[in-house]
Amino acid sequence: MGAAIRTRIIKIGNSQGIRIPKILLEQSGIHAEVEIEVQGNCLTVRSAQRLRTGWERAFAAMAEQQDDALLDDVNTTDWDRVEWEW
Repeated sequence: MGAAIRTRIIKIGNSQGIRIPKILLEQSGIHAEVEIEVQGNCLTVRSAQRLRTGWERAFAAMAEQQDDALLDDVNTTDWDRVEWEW
């Protein structure tokens, strides 16, 4: 663990916050969204997980294995058969 940097809590609108020095952000790899969690008497700040990371690769692998079929039957209505242009 690196050296601690002392900072102050500041007012930000109706909330309070801290300024995180650039060097700490660079070292941590935090760029945009974060998750903040209370652990005992400490706040833990970490990069927010990117949602859907790896989905593109997973879908490509499913297509290669021909495992990308619909699970439900397609139920068409009269409107689908008459009005919809395929």
